[in-house]
Amino acid sequence: MKLEEIVKVVGIRVETGDEALVRHVSGGYASDLLSDVMANSREGDVWVTLQVHPNIIAVATLKELAGIIIVQGKKPDEETIKKAQQEGVPLLVTEHQSFEIAGKLYQMGISGMR
Repeated sequence: MKLEEIVKVVGIRVETGDEALVRHVSGGYASDLLSDVMANSREGDVWVTLQVHPNIIAVATLKELAGIIIVQGKKPDEETIKKAQQEGVPLLVTEHQSFEIAGKLYQMGISGMR
């Protein structure tokens, strides 16, 4: 599945990274602890978090994640957006809670199981 399909079905706002919405999503990971994401996420995962600071971009780049879904309507600051643009990391924002988004992704066939 591609990020663009997730955006359409779930109704997520694209904050930055329109050009990268063609990325393939191979799984999902939900966590707000950067160390947890670094240790346990996998390349191609879409990451669900409420974190909005620039370090999320560094983690997504390091782990080669497909993109980041920021929940609870939180808006990333300008530094985070700028870094995401520089690194080509799609930032997606939704009003939904992490639990709801994880469920919607699972219903679409995206799993955290490997």
